[in-house]
Amino acid sequence: MKISSLALLSLLLAALWTGSQGVSFRSSYSACCYKDMFIRQKIPALLIKSYQETPSHCSHKAVRMELRNGKKFCMDQDWFQKYQRQKESTRTST
Repeated sequence: MKISSLALLSLLLAALWTGSQGVSFRSSYSACCYKDMFIRQKIPALLIKSYQETPSHCSHKAVRMELRNGKKFCMDQDWFQKYQRQKESTRTST
């Protein structure tokens, strides 16, 4: 009885620990951009809801973007730098 209670308690503690550490079990490569995720179209700046640069371990340096309609895709960093310059110039001109 004591052994089964101890085993059950151990399993419960392990489940609680993995639940709290769940983020660490996810692949950090899910934040990377791959060839089929890129689009080449120019996106109007006002449609962009949020963006995030890919981590340094990713093979493609890019920016992951989310549009206001919820769609997500990747853009190369050159385009994104132009976008940021455009956004800054509209801020300073107003």
